[in-house]
Amino acid sequence: MKILVDANVPAADACFGALGEVVRRPGREIAPGDLRDADALVVRSITRVDAALLAEARCLRFVGTCTIGTDHVDTRLLAERGIAFASAPGCNAEAVVDHVLVSLATLAERQGWRLAERRVGVVGAGNVGGRLLHRLAAMGIDCLACDPPRVEAEDLTAPGSGAPADFVDLDTLIDECDVLCLHTPLVREGPHATHHLLDAERIAALAPGTVLLNAGRGDCLDGQALRARLAGQGDISAVLDVWEGEPGIDAALRDLVELATPHIAGYSLDGKLRGTHQVTRALCRVFGLPCRVTLDDLLPAPPLARLELGPGLSAEEALRLAMRAVYDPRRDHDALQRESRRQGMAAGFDACRAAYPLRREFATLEVALPEAEGQMAGWLTGAGFRVTTA
Repeated sequence: MKILVDANVPAADACFGALGEVVRRPGREIAPGDLRDADALVVRSITRVDAALLAEARCLRFVGTCTIGTDHVDTRLLAERGIAFASAPGCNAEAVVDHVLVSLATLAERQGWRLAERRVGVVGAGNVGGRLLHRLAAMGIDCLACDPPRVEAEDLTAPGSGAPADFVDLDTLIDECDVLCLHTPLVREGPHATHHLLDAERIAALAPGTVLLNAGRGDCLDGQALRARLAGQGDISAVLDVWEGEPGIDAALRDLVELATPHIAGYSLDGKLRGTHQVTRALCRVFGLPCRVTLDDLLPAPPLARLELGPGLSAEEALRLAMRAVYDPRRDHDALQRESRRQGMAAGFDACRAAYPLRREFATLEVALPEAEGQMAGWLTGAGFRVTTA
């Protein structure tokens, strides 16, 4: 069996090597000819799997994407051709939530406000948004949520629904929240289309001082309208990890946002390995093969396993210290600025992703606190750290 794998998929040899011949290609360079004799294709979000790519595929029985999102894959076409498909829902959701929380903490420190005093609106309450809502609620931060498809399916507005926040329509959320976090899939048609969900009108309606963060899909936000608001009034702040036109993103918009990162919010080692392992298990099911590799086999020990904090810190100071001990998004912002200027936007964007440094998740770090620091423990536990007391 020949398995064609995106070169950026980690542990491909460990996961797929015992199943057949593994051929690795950069995701943007995978071409129809590469699939001529491939039995399986494993990609990430940058590879568009459509009729053009599959034009020469003769033996293909399986396509897997090691990502939560699937809008880069023509799943209807795969079904018509009898090609099995699998994604990795939830694989990097924890990493994206880590990115959101540390980005908001960074802006709070930079701009002089407290996260505890803000109301956060989460648009899209699926694998990522749902986890973000639960962590924010555990930290005691006021939240609202907007997810019309989930409300219709689950009646989350009903008393006793167990929802982590009140669910409202998008315009109400915009009116009532200081921070907006977008975590929607890209849906181009239908009653719940999300393409340019935040369009020029809604971006204009954002109150001065609003923080807008997008770690969902770039096309869900009108980048041109956001650039105009930031360049003109300059009275809101933006954090963007996803962009229209990736990898050749708008350089002017890049320079106007507070934190500009190259679609790496979910790029923890833990998330990547979960995605590879989930797709491996799916491939084994399709081909009737045993899956002998476990996730524990793949995950190494974290480089920093324990952090001990002394007394005298506020809860927010302790949280920033713990977060940055694991991950600091300013590193990724600086890398994008540097590499896009040195190599050109598209090449620099992709270079940041291809050579992404080691990053682990908050849950890999044990934070030891003085016994009496109850509020600090609550914030750190809520944010996702493992907390012990001295």
